[in-house]
Amino acid sequence: MAALTAQPVPTAGLTPTYAAAAGGGDTAPIGTNLLLHVINGGGSPITLTIVTPGTADGLAIADTAKSIAAGASAFVPLRAVYRNPVTGRAALTYSGVTSVTVAVLQLP
Repeated sequence: MAALTAQPVPTAGLTPTYAAAAGGGDTAPIGTNLLLHVINGGGSPITLTIVTPGTADGLAIADTAKSIAAGASAFVPLRAVYRNPVTGRAALTYSGVTSVTVAVLQLP
């Protein structure tokens, strides 16, 4: 499991650095201007799951699952609802990690 860090996107733009998605999952900072960019360079679709640790009226809130097609990418906002109360970070898991890379981008 890797602790991803946010990469600020300056006005002039950014060429982000991507990390390989970890087989045991990753953690990421959460915040209003943070996005997770997932690139699936593999030959099969994958599912990104972001744990939602909260409850509403005593019922667990469903985790967020995003399917990413083979050869496609997705941007997912890292909102406060994903905040783990112990770590203060979002917990991410992937159904497959072969040729999957990720980056957290911080928008201005």
